[in-house]
Parts: sequence; C-alpha cells; structure tokens
Amino acid sequence: MKHISLLAAALIPMAAAAANSSDESDVKIVHSADSTSVFNAMHENAPHYMNIPDVPRFALIGKEGKFYMGIGANIKAIGVYDAGHPVSNANAFITSAIPMEIAPGNGGQFRVSAQQSNIYLNVVALPGTKNQLGAYVDINFTGNGYAPTLFQAYLKYRGITAGYAFSIFSDAAAAPSTIDYEGVNAFTGVIHGMVAYEPKFGKNKEWGVGIGLDMPTESYTNATHTTTVTQRVPDIPFYVQRSWAGGKGWLRLSGIVRNLYYRDLNANKNFDKVGWGIKASGTTPIYGGLSAYYQAVYGKGIASYIQDLTGTGMDLMPDPSNSGKLDAVKVWGAYGGFQYDFNSRISSTIAYSHVRTYAKDFADSSVSWKSGYRYAQYLVANVFWNVNSIVQVGAEYLYGRRVDFDGRQAHDNRIEAMLQVSF
Repeated sequence: MKHISLLAAALIPMAAAAANSSDESDVKIVHSADSTSVFNAMHENAPHYMNIPDVPRFALIGKEGKFYMGIGANIKAIGVYDAGHPVSNANAFITSAIPMEIAPGNGGQFRVSAQQSNIYLNVVALPGTKNQLGAYVDINFTGNGYAPTLFQAYLKYRGITAGYAFSIFSDAAAAPSTIDYEGVNAFTGVIHGMVAYEPKFGKNKEWGVGIGLDMPTESYTNATHTTTVTQRVPDIPFYVQRSWAGGKGWLRLSGIVRNLYYRDLNANKNFDKVGWGIKASGTTPIYGGLSAYYQAVYGKGIASYIQDLTGTGMDLMPDPSNSGKLDAVKVWGAYGGFQYDFNSRISSTIAYSHVRTYAKDFADSSVSWKSGYRYAQYLVANVFWNVNSIVQVGAEYLYGRRVDFDGRQAHDNRIEAMLQVSF
C-alpha cells in the first residue's frame, strides 16, 4: 500500500490545483485515433509495450495547452485453463517454470485473475517545445494477494529517460501482442533503474541512437568456494536504429557490456567477469495489415536480460576446473511473429520463440547445480477484438516446452480469454 499512498499524496495536490483553476483549464476526451497534440504528446511519452492502452481516455489540459495530465486505468480480467504440466502463475506463462514433475491427477488447472489491471499517470508539460517534459507512472496488481506493484516510473526530457523503466537493450515496442503478461520467452524485457540518452536525427528523424546506464541485475550459481557480492559498475546498453514507413517499421542493432563481480573465498578477494551481448530487433510492415516482429540475441553473462532466464543463476556458473572460479555462460534467444490487422477493430498475432543455454559446460558434481535448463520453446496464437473505444476482448492459445540437459522434458498448453475495459 506504500506505493499507492505515495501516488495519492502526489496526485491530490495536483488535482486540487487543477480544480481551483478551472477557468484556465478544461477536460478533453482523448480518442485513440486522435491526431491532436494531446494524443501525440501523451503517446510519445508512454512506454509502447505490447497491447496495453497507454494514453488516458480523459486528459486535463492546462492554460494555453502548456500542460496535459491524464489518469488512466485498464481493468483486465482473464480466464486460464492449463493442460499438461501447468505453470503455477496464471498471468505469466514462463516456460523455464514448467515443472518436470507433477502430482498424479494435477494435469489440468483452471484459474481466473485480474492482477494485470493497472492504474497509470501520464503527464506532459510544455508539449511540442524543445523543453517538453514528460512523466509516467504505472502500477499494477501482480504482487502476492493482488498487492500493488510498481511497473514503471520515469521522466523524459530532451531525449533523456531516467527512472524505473525498460532497458534500452529491450526494444519493448518490438514485442508481439499477447494476453500473457510474460510474453515470448526470448524477449529481453528487463525493467529496472536506468538512465538513457536517445537522440533522433535525419530529415524525418528516421535515425536514432541510444546509450544508457542500467542498474545491474545478476543471478549466479556459486561454486563451493565462491559467493555473490554487491555490484560496482552499471550495465552499459547502446543501440543504433533505422526507421521507415512513418515509424511503423524499424531495425535496431543493440549491444550491452557488463562487469559481473563475485568473491573467491579461497583467495579472499573479489574478481569480475565481463559479460556482453548483441541483438537485432524490430518490426516490418509487409503488405496491407500484415506486419512482422522479430528479435535475435546472443551473448555471455546476459541470462538475466532474457525473460525466461531471469533469476535462474545463469549469468555466472562454476568453472569445473577450478572450484574457486566462476565464468560467464553463453546463451541465445530468438523470436519471430506476424500480426494481421483485419480492420481497425480486429487483429491477430502468431509468434514462435526459442531460448537456449550452454550451462552444461559449467556443471560440476561438487556443487549443488539445480538449473538443468537446456532450452525452451514458446508458441502463441491469439485474436483481439475492440468492441468499442473502451472495451476489448481476446482469446489466446499458448504452448510451452522445456528440455533439460539430463534429457527430461515437459510441456504445457494454455487457453485463455480476456476482457479489458480501458479508461
């Protein structure tokens, strides 16, 4: 509740000030098809992640249009049925979490959840000027027992983004739309403390570059004589991007460099390993309403940046030849998908995603090595229908398969339906 209290404390004075100056402001109903400065400025300030409306339906417009403030909400309810080895999380279909063993009789499960519902604040000051300042805060209810959870909170100014947001290594807009909160398993969807500078240039702003500093996110499997220590150096992501078709298509080439610290207990000193990754991602309008989404990522010591491997202990693992040493693990992931817009109301997506690790090279019988994950596959097919400007329904099929190095494998099938109302 602390997050909600802080948000309310910030919003109440702003709302009171707006009410006391009603002669200098007005309320506007914002439509998704708007081409006005209100919609454009607030859409530019939003995170552009998958299939979630990010411009509030109602916006408070300040004097002479120098300030826009909108408070929005997406009420999202889903019904989920799993068959196979059910993933325990009803909202996030995480293929690395598919259980290898299940109790007899537990091969199916039905659940209902509204935890993906969110409340967000989208504020833009001095819109359309070189000093435009944006703020965005998003809270959902994915914590235990529907506890409010901060999803994103950041500021934007002159190409600089700072706060709690997606790493620029993520390219969040290139993720296929899913009802599944997790999305494709190879997506590099990391949200943490960050700051980045992303200028655009060219005749039509078709070129973009970015460089940032990310708060380190690490997960190790320690050897007999090693331990994890606090990290000293921020991760450094960067990219170059070329856009076309009015920004509807783009190709981004990204990279990241990391310093991963651990302690050798035999030597009684800290060591660091360099992690690195390279990635290509983007979208391509093909013909009519058909578009393609894609990503391929490869590197060493970047497991925490791949959704399916976050928290699995695969950034660094034991060197079998030296019980006091850790080394970076090689991983790769890729996905490809198509989205077809039948018209302005109905769209459909199909995508395949694959993640593979080479952790077996680091397995050591002298340590407790629990992550036997070799690779996993993720398949999604869905359809969305915008019933009207605020109501959306959808249906989705998911297939996940996990294979371990010892040859064991397990799969899960999920069918889910969604009702979402957006304000």
